[in-house]
Amino acid sequence: MEWFTADSYWLSRLVLQRMLAALYLVAFLGAALQFRALIGERGMLPVPRFVAHMPFRRAPGLFHLHYSDRFFALCAWAGCAVAVALLAGADGLLPLWGAMLLWFVPWVLYLSIVNVGQVWYGFGWESLLLEVGFLAVFLAGDDVAPPVLVLFLLRWVLFRVEFGAGLIKLRGDACWRELTCLYFHHETQPMPGPLSWFFHRLPRPLHRVEAAANHVTQLVVPFLLFTPQPVATGAALLMIATQLWLVLSGNFAWLNWLTIVLAVGAVDFTRLFGGAAAPPADLAAPPLWYEVLVVAAAATLVGLSYRPARNLFSRRQLMNVSFDPLRLVNSYGAFGSVSRTRREVVVEGTADAVPRADSVWREYEFKGKPGAVRRRPRQFAPHHLRLDWMMWFAALSPAYARPWFGPFLERLLDGDRDTVRLLHRVPFPAAAPPAYVRAVLYRYEFATWRELRAEGVWWRRTYVREFWPPTRLSSPRGTGP
Repeated sequence: MEWFTADSYWLSRLVLQRMLAALYLVAFLGAALQFRALIGERGMLPVPRFVAHMPFRRAPGLFHLHYSDRFFALCAWAGCAVAVALLAGADGLLPLWGAMLLWFVPWVLYLSIVNVGQVWYGFGWESLLLEVGFLAVFLAGDDVAPPVLVLFLLRWVLFRVEFGAGLIKLRGDACWRELTCLYFHHETQPMPGPLSWFFHRLPRPLHRVEAAANHVTQLVVPFLLFTPQPVATGAALLMIATQLWLVLSGNFAWLNWLTIVLAVGAVDFTRLFGGAAAPPADLAAPPLWYEVLVVAAAATLVGLSYRPARNLFSRRQLMNVSFDPLRLVNSYGAFGSVSRTRREVVVEGTADAVPRADSVWREYEFKGKPGAVRRRPRQFAPHHLRLDWMMWFAALSPAYARPWFGPFLERLLDGDRDTVRLLHRVPFPAAAPPAYVRAVLYRYEFATWRELRAEGVWWRRTYVREFWPPTRLSSPRGTGP
């Protein structure tokens, strides 16, 4: 069937696959390095306890069949290995069925991780990676042109990501309608990057232009993805430029990069580079079994799209929600509301056996979230610092921290090696953890240019209130919480 494949998107498919493989690698590597403290057998929210109360049908995955920290690590590092192989182009060396199977492996592994990850994996880009990863299974190998149906579904995902984010903004915070949200966003976003201070200090008229441009890119441009070329390519390139602007302005894990991956799938490189982007002359015709499989998968995904599509036009629009346990078709959105002030939870410890008014409290420093006022924000994205992100949510409301914050403090009191590895600086040696820990809430603001030059501070902070009272370990050291 000539309509089934699109030869001119051969290079688009190739670039998309390699970028997706790189993001898989980032995701699996982050899981391997962080899971023990977060969801391991002795973690803050242990997987064995979760799967004991969660039916398989609601959270399918390998860890319902068996869980141990060693098995989780094996799955995560296996995912890294497969991602490296895909990044190196191993799928192009296999027959069509082998290439599809190779892409299926990381999807199954990461689905298993996300479905037991609980609050640590409750972010929209987790479901987005799984949705795009599932479609990548059907993109075929290098010797067959990409299927039109899969390319269309990739654009449908991109449409929902952008249009959903645009609608949630218009329906949410009034500052988006007034074009004033970016007066605050760069300062109050979850994890500022090294350039966020400079973005925040841009003139306010430029912030209004940013907000207006965001509305155009998210509410108008997505419809152009379904127009003929070269208009669709122009729309995709505009989205890529917008996402790169967001990459520069903050740390949003792999959300921006995965959106760029989707936009690449809509770019017709033959229109940009001519013959240099032309597909090989010996592309094979897709076998019948493959055509049937792609059509069946596309029909299933279109059917599952009903609820996410209805959600887009609902007055009670939900963002970052999965409507099926396999996370095949999801809803997306970000920053339906923007905080006007930034609050940070600062964790401190003391060696005093009994805290006194004159006790010395020493501060724990996180890798990504603001802490020490002289420490410039770092660039971590596309790596996802899960604990740092949840600390931002904790500062918004203690309800976000209720399931895990107490266990987190207990592990600091115990000097848990896996937990302290998630931090940038621990003020106590492993052999002598603190006797008490506490958490206090501060208001943070970006320093002025004068303060930055004169004092070398990126932030100024003001005490707000106690967040968590002084707490000691309830069991002997070394026995665990």
